[in-house]
Order: sequence, then C-alpha cells, then structure tokens
Amino acid sequence: MKCLILQPVHENGLSLLREGGVEPVICPDARAETVGRLLPGCAAAITRDAGFPEAFFSAADALKVVVVHGAGHDAVDKEAASARGVLVCNSPGFNARSVSELALGLALAAARSIPSADRAERDGKTGFRERHVFSELSGKTALIVGFGATGAGLARMLEAALGMRVLVHSPRAPSVDGFERVDRLEDGLAQADLISLHTPMRPQTRGLIGEHTLSLIKPGAILVNTARAGLVDEAALARAIETGRIAAAGLDVYSHDAPSGPLAATDRVIFTPHLGGSTQEALKRTAIGAARNVLTALSGRTPATALNAPVGDFAPHEGESA
Repeated sequence: MKCLILQPVHENGLSLLREGGVEPVICPDARAETVGRLLPGCAAAITRDAGFPEAFFSAADALKVVVVHGAGHDAVDKEAASARGVLVCNSPGFNARSVSELALGLALAAARSIPSADRAERDGKTGFRERHVFSELSGKTALIVGFGATGAGLARMLEAALGMRVLVHSPRAPSVDGFERVDRLEDGLAQADLISLHTPMRPQTRGLIGEHTLSLIKPGAILVNTARAGLVDEAALARAIETGRIAAAGLDVYSHDAPSGPLAATDRVIFTPHLGGSTQEALKRTAIGAARNVLTALSGRTPATALNAPVGDFAPHEGESA
C-alpha cells in the first residue's frame, strides 16, 4: 500500500509507515496537478496546511483515509471525503507544548517590542527605548480563549513563570484545571492585560475578535493569536492598535496579505510564519502520530480522532466506539 505525503513530515513518521508495510510517496509540491499525478494507487494521504480539497478527491482511485498532520482540518473537504467513503482524521495535541511556548514568546516580545528594537539597532537608529512604552506581564491578568492542550499549557506557563492571574473562556471545556472560568467572553476581555486565542475555527468563532469585542477590551492589552486567522477581524484589529486600545499583537496566523496591509503599518504587530508547531520535537511527535493514524485506518479500525462519520470498512468494530 502507498501513502501520499503532500508536504514534508519528519523522517520518524515515514520510517513508521515503512515498518508498517506502507510506502510513502513524496510530493515535490502540493499543487493540484502534482497531487493528481501521484495520488492514483495511494490508499492514504498525509497533509498539512495544504489541506485536501474536493479536486484532490476526484483524482483518487484507491484512497481510504486522509490524515491531517496536526490539529487544524479546515482545509480538508470532509463532505467530499464522506461522499467517496474516505475517512478523515487529524493528529492533535502532539505540537501543543511548542505552540504554547510560542504564544508565551510572542506575548513577551510584544510587551517589550523586541523585534522592533532589534530592527532599530541593526539600522543604527538611536533613542528607541525613549520613544516606546514597555510593560511587564508579571502579576497581571491573562485571558485564555479555548482550553485545549495548547491553551492549558500556556495557562500553566503564565502562572508558574510570571505569577499571572489566569482567566479561561472555553464553554466546551469540562474543566479549567483550577483556573478562573469566565462564562462570558466580554467579562474576560474587560479584565485582561493579555489575551491569547486557542479556540478552533467554527462558524460561531469566526471574527470572534472584531469591532464589538475589541471595544470591550481593557485599554492597552496585548493580543496573541496562534490558533486560526479567521478568529480575528484584521481591519478592526488595525484600528484598535492605531487608537491604542490594543497595545501590541503577536500573530502566528493571519490572512495572506496581512504582512503588507494595514496591520503592517505599525511596529506593534509581530508576524511569525505559522511557527507554532515547527520545533523538531513537535514535528517528530506529530509525524509519528499521523503515521499511526494511517496504519490504524488501513488496518480497518477507526482512529480515535476521526472527523467524519465512519464509513464503509471503517465502521467501528463490535465493542469499539467511534
């Protein structure tokens, strides 16, 4: 059996596939014509942010499972997969600590304008520290929006390292590990000096941070987003930064044009190229997790992280839950 690898994954994951009798087929790129040429004959596919649109499914003749390398699965057409009897699952949690650490790094970098200070020094511009206002995070209040593994990890870091009071807004989380839950997002925004987004993209979370919610935020707060670009109305954020409502922002996810648009007009926004899960440790763990999902699915069992209803041969075995 073959598994198409749409984008690079760590060798540890590829080795696990080979050990399980599955041959990795490496895509030199994730363009539609390349995928369409290599996909026939493949029983599985592993994709990252390239996703798996409907057009890719049209080229498949033996596909049984599509596995997302990581948690985000918005770019996989799950309706098209289900219509063709293809299982889709993701590989969440393996990169959580790395994303938590990046969120912490972005918060500190935003509070102290570290990237802008570096550029000023390299350009020989004096007086940077006199022209800017900086702030500590220690002892202040953080709002974690979304309390999965990444949000929970950041909450523990902020409390342990900086002694921050941590509020959590996460309606679906059964527990917030002893931190202070706020049922209404608005209540948390009004108190927070730091807001960090870790919630999935759903219809009800699109534009979660927009004109209205930004108007409720405690003036001078820092916003960090390592989750999904669509959670933030970027035009509204640019206006909030211009007025000082938001002191600074650290963004690991954003629209394609954001680094050259209104948000780029200020040195108080930090852009990183989706670095959250890109540490060597996280890449190894995620590649192995994705490979295990492939092997599980090709053995006829349903991985625990299945995203569409089990179909065809992937219906749960007796005594097994989907």
